[in-house]
Amino acid sequence: MALKVALQMDPIGSVNINADSTYRIGLEAQARGHSLFYYAPDRLAFVEGRVIARGFPIELRRELGNHVTFGPETEVDLAEMDVVWLRQDPPFDMGYITTTHLLDMIHPKTLVVNDPFWVRNCPEKLLVLQFPDLTPPTAVSRDLATIRAFKAKHGDIILKPLYGNGGAGVFRLDPNDRNLSSLFELFTSMSREPLIVQKFLPDVAKGDKRIILVDGEPVGAINRVPQPGETRSNMHVGGRPEKIGLTPRDLEICAAIGPTLREKGQVFVGIDVIGDWLTEINVTSPTGIQELERFDGINTAARIWEVIEAKIAARR
Repeated sequence: MALKVALQMDPIGSVNINADSTYRIGLEAQARGHSLFYYAPDRLAFVEGRVIARGFPIELRRELGNHVTFGPETEVDLAEMDVVWLRQDPPFDMGYITTTHLLDMIHPKTLVVNDPFWVRNCPEKLLVLQFPDLTPPTAVSRDLATIRAFKAKHGDIILKPLYGNGGAGVFRLDPNDRNLSSLFELFTSMSREPLIVQKFLPDVAKGDKRIILVDGEPVGAINRVPQPGETRSNMHVGGRPEKIGLTPRDLEICAAIGPTLREKGQVFVGIDVIGDWLTEINVTSPTGIQELERFDGINTAARIWEVIEAKIAARR
């Protein structure tokens, strides 16, 4: 089955071909005989009843400095594609949300991965709140008194923007810290969004585990270890990826959330687990499949395409 596949993503010409998950998904699609069309999110539009995108047919190869060839720029009606990948990176702002509304208009006739309706309604740090038994103590608020009371109760906390990504704006406030009010003023002067606070988990020093799920089933994990003196373990800020297996607790977490992910059409998901606790469910643009493939030989991209191809075959 040869499919017409569109990749809505950040500039493909500048990706790290040894780390970028969207590039790996595209490379696997190409190996399976599917054709690729690339466009940037700001080239997506609604015009007189059609959802269109201006971009380029592309060919990918694993060759540093020469990993993509662009065909002629063209405009396509996305309703004529078989699959559209919603893969631009957050921040999860109104621009991002608008793309989900536009892609909603062609889904499910054109299969959009992940389902844009539920991407919009399941942002990373909010979907996790549906599973309080799996998560550390958490509060979401824009009220300083509420956040102060949470810190007074738990002492050592993590404070971060609700819709941030890549470890940006993440602060640890230990029991001796005196910066809560200043950070609150800084955040609220920049955005109208609430903040999220969680009890600090000392196990983060051993790593923040990224578990990859495909159609609700765990396929493997990598561990991301923070640099010395750093709280954040995100690879964007220098976290070191390491080989790691899945524990019984990891499998328990995946079994609890898997049906929800599958029901909501979230084919490719990355969850974050510190110690025994689930901290985020990443549905917008999860990463980690290339590292998992290097460490454990698991071709996650192939598993993803097997699910997508089966969904399309069932419809046909």
